[in-house]
Amino acid sequence: MIERYTLPEMGRVWSEAHKYELWCHVETLVLEAHAKAGVVPADVVEPVRNAPPPTPEAVKAIEDVTQHDVIAFLSAWADNTTPREAAAYVHFGMTSSDLLDTALGLQLVEATDILLEKADTLVATLRDHALAHRETLRVGRTHGIHGEPDVWGHRVADFAFGMARSRDRLRRARESVAVMAISGAVGTYSNIDPAVETHVAAALGLRPADVSTQVVLRDGISEWVSALAILATVCEAIALEVRHGQRTEVRETWEPFGKGQKGSSAMPHKKNPILSERICGMARIVRAQIVPVMEGIPLWHERDISHSSVERIALPDAAAATDYLLHLTNRLVSGLVVDVERMRANLDLTGGLIYSSTVLLEVVEMGASREDAYALVQGAAMQTWQEGIPFRETLRTRAAEAGITLDEARLDEVCRPERFVARLAPMFERLEKLA
Repeated sequence: MIERYTLPEMGRVWSEAHKYELWCHVETLVLEAHAKAGVVPADVVEPVRNAPPPTPEAVKAIEDVTQHDVIAFLSAWADNTTPREAAAYVHFGMTSSDLLDTALGLQLVEATDILLEKADTLVATLRDHALAHRETLRVGRTHGIHGEPDVWGHRVADFAFGMARSRDRLRRARESVAVMAISGAVGTYSNIDPAVETHVAAALGLRPADVSTQVVLRDGISEWVSALAILATVCEAIALEVRHGQRTEVRETWEPFGKGQKGSSAMPHKKNPILSERICGMARIVRAQIVPVMEGIPLWHERDISHSSVERIALPDAAAATDYLLHLTNRLVSGLVVDVERMRANLDLTGGLIYSSTVLLEVVEMGASREDAYALVQGAAMQTWQEGIPFRETLRTRAAEAGITLDEARLDEVCRPERFVARLAPMFERLEKLA
């Protein structure tokens, strides 16, 4: 991911320097296990443990010649080891994927923990915002058309629960990627005791893979990327709602707009929803990683490296983009401006058409068949759309023409917007408990 969209903490997880730190840690643990079992001399452990990780520049210089990243790393690290002879036992009995997949498991766990912390924050922000607007009346829309009265807190509660589910989905995916394998060239432990794998897994807080050929099957990593994509898309849903709300014709919600901020290079009056649009765009980047990563599940026989180049790009990009999305979405919601008066004005914009569903039921209760009631209410509603006459007036006129007597007092009662949201209390009680 480019620097513009990479936050420092997540950037460090996927940096070359940190990767080599993890590689050194894994190799040292393997060496310790070998020494404890008497497989290698015990006196080689300390020199290797004390050798500083090689710099990315040093590894690259060797890899330019060897065209093999692990061999280049081992050679560069050996150059930092005193005496250098101690490095001869590093990587003993291992194959490259033992190191790569085990260290990758650590990176995925580290990245996931950063994301989970931000997801917790966003869930709380959405919950608190929804509770603060549990009585903020607005019109609910279907197909972009006014439907029935609603409250803004109801809409945001949907996002809060969706984000909580996404967070929990990612938490489960963490278990799927917190795996490692140190099983040798084709996964048969031919030159390395399975006890080494057990020792290293315990020290790293990872789980040995149930089976590995040379690599860990990529279904777990695919699950992880899919979980990120769903989480990112929930962020997009939140942002899309704000974008619609900020349109000039709607003007119900506004992104935070800082002092000195500019909206347009040509039109000084503009306050554009740039945070929301950026969130929507970045979510596409995360979703785009699903198929390339999933295609790393089928490999030739025990292993090829067709997945390797993909994962070098897709996994850091998916993690960094999701991290940035969570940061932006929390900033968006915590600074969101809600125009309560405009929401109420829009509620009344259609002259009462939003009460048609309740009026339909009331006319049936007054003795009309459903077919006749529907024809009456729809005809009055269409006239209101076309002529702008308030719905109750067109309804009253058409009812008189049809010989139907309306109970005006009863209609007054059922056409109150508060009536439509009176049964949302249990939902808000569930929301209060969301953590």
